[in-house]
Amino acid sequence: MKGLNSKWPLDFSKITGCPMSILPLYQEAIEDITKRMGAGMAKFICKEVETIDDYDEYCHYVAGLVGLGLSKLFHASKLEDLASDELSNSMGLFLQKTNIIRDYLEDINEIPKSRMFWPREIWSKYVNKLEDLKEEENSIKAVQCLNDMVTNALIHMEDCLKYMSALQSPAIFRFCAIPQIMAIGTLALCYNNIEVFRGVVKMRRGLTAKVIDRTKTMSDVYGAFFDFSCMLKSKWLFFNHHPMTVSLEMEGTFLVLGGSQLLKMVDKNDPNATKALSRLEAVQKICRESGALTKRKSYVIRSEPRYNSALIVAFFIILSIIFAYLSANRINGWVQNCMVSTEDLPLFPSVYIYYSMGDA
Repeated sequence: MKGLNSKWPLDFSKITGCPMSILPLYQEAIEDITKRMGAGMAKFICKEVETIDDYDEYCHYVAGLVGLGLSKLFHASKLEDLASDELSNSMGLFLQKTNIIRDYLEDINEIPKSRMFWPREIWSKYVNKLEDLKEEENSIKAVQCLNDMVTNALIHMEDCLKYMSALQSPAIFRFCAIPQIMAIGTLALCYNNIEVFRGVVKMRRGLTAKVIDRTKTMSDVYGAFFDFSCMLKSKWLFFNHHPMTVSLEMEGTFLVLGGSQLLKMVDKNDPNATKALSRLEAVQKICRESGALTKRKSYVIRSEPRYNSALIVAFFIILSIIFAYLSANRINGWVQNCMVSTEDLPLFPSVYIYYSMGDA
């Protein structure tokens, strides 16, 4: 880096010469957006991100304005119609909020001073200081705060789909669509995942490569948004129907039981679960109504299951029988103490597991 920086004074004339070599229409768009970005970012040098409005304003200056600028450049090229400022802004905010969520640990550990972009209005509901979220004893509150942040980001999904559906140039479409799919995929991994406060959470290279390779049409975007929305949604729905912790691993383009990456189901008492679910269902409805879901390859859920469902069921039944056998003596002891006949107990093995786990 020192070697690179030392050349800047010598090469600066080349850098400043680049904007002058492009058409005046492009120069005007770049100049306007750059000035507004600089003024906005300067505002937050000494200003903390206190409210959600501050958060949206900060993200507007650092990313939303990029969306506005790109829309102007696309229009100036005569390849696209001019998109509305609202939709252009949402495209930038969705990406920026995803980065801020994912980079919590890196930003909070920044030396000499932490970078704090999570709005106080959100994190103060869970801890006294933003850095407290990374402490082990605050794990439950940290995950709830994380889910609150992700839920806030999800509000931009519909605008992003609307923006991308209007694009006409294949090159511009891919340029815009691939980062948006990466964003929702990253949010799906981060949601309800304590590892955001422990290390780096990001999409695997194999899946990233598939996103880049397969994203060519709006059908691909609808499919990706639908699949990653399903992944997000499953964390909430599975818990409420099956109150147990399940290990899920994203492997390539599908989810499998087991593996090293533990993604716990969302606590049904999480205050933001219902709101997140509502936003996911709204996006899934748009994707279904597009009629494109049957025309693409799935990013997350494989069309053919890796393991036969009957084998999985058989495995759990056998496991239940083993647990029931091992705990039989203890259960009989409980029954004798309670003066209840073993004939009065349900025979399904999972009941015995429930009693055993409850006692432990």
